[in-house]
Amino acid sequence: MKKLFVMLAAVGLIFTSCSDDDENGPSISNLTVSIGGLEDLGGDFAYEGWVIVDGSPVSTGTFTVDGSGNLSATTFEVESSNLESATMFVLSIEPVPDTDPAPAATKILAGAFDGSSASLATSTIGTAFDNATGKYIIAAPTGTGAANEEFSGIWFLDNSSGSAVAGLDLPELSEGWKYEGWVVIAGTPVTTGTFTDPLVADEAAPFSGANGGPSYPGEDFLNNAPAGLTFPTDLRGTTAVISIEPDPDNSTAPFTLKPLAGAIPSTLSGNPYSIDNNVLASFPTGTVSR
Repeated sequence: MKKLFVMLAAVGLIFTSCSDDDENGPSISNLTVSIGGLEDLGGDFAYEGWVIVDGSPVSTGTFTVDGSGNLSATTFEVESSNLESATMFVLSIEPVPDTDPAPAATKILAGAFDGSSASLATSTIGTAFDNATGKYIIAAPTGTGAANEEFSGIWFLDNSSGSAVAGLDLPELSEGWKYEGWVVIAGTPVTTGTFTDPLVADEAAPFSGANGGPSYPGEDFLNNAPAGLTFPTDLRGTTAVISIEPDPDNSTAPFTLKPLAGAIPSTLSGNPYSIDNNVLASFPTGTVSR
C-alpha cells in the first residue's frame, strides 16, 4: 500500500479537497458598530446584529449594553463574502438562551448599506414617529366621584368637541412591539396598560375602580397601589409617557423608546392636555461600517 501511495503521488493522482481558503478558513472582515441610546436588557435578553445577504439574515454576533449605555462589543468578525454582499444591517432583541437561529420579531434598528456604511433607524418598528401626537384628560370616571379621586386618572382621549375621540395619533407597530402608557408618580413609573391600537381600550385595568372606563387607553389609580405609593393619588405635576415595549417584555419599567412624554401641568385649567413628541430625545441611532 505504501508503494502504491508513492506511485500515485509521483504521477500527480492524489488531490486535496481543500483550497487555500479551506485550509485557512474563509476570509474574515470586521464589522464595526456605533450605536447610542440602547438600554440594558438585563440577563434574559441580548442584542444581535444581522446582515442581509441575498435576502437571508446572517448573524454578525450578539452583545449586551450596560447601565451607562456602553456596548460589550463594537467590532465583529464576519465572513468577507457575506459582508461584501450584504445589502442591509438589522439589530434585533433576542432571548438568552436563544434556541431559534432566525432573528426574533423584535427588530429595533435597521439600515441599508450605502457603500461601506449604513445609517440605522427604527423603521423596523414603524414609521412616522416624528409626527406622533397625543392628548389626554385628567379624570377618574371608574371611581365613586369622591373629591380625593378627581385628579387620580389619566385617559388618552380628546373630548374638546364634547364627544370623546382618540387622543393618540401613533403609527402602526410591526410584530414584536406594543405601546404602553405610563405616569411617573413620585419617581415610580406606573403603567396605564399596553395596547397596539390607540382607538380602543388597552389590555388591562389593574388600578381602576368598579365603573366602566372610556374605550381608549388609560387608567384610574384608585386601587392596588404599588409599594411606596398611595391610591387615590394626585397626578398634577407628574409625568405622562407613551413608550414602545418589546413583546415579550421582561421589565416593569418603560423601555428606551418613548415617542411621547411630558409633564402634566401642576395647575389644571380644563381638559384635554397635550403630550410632547419625545422621539429625538429617546430613540437610539447609529451606524455600522464594513
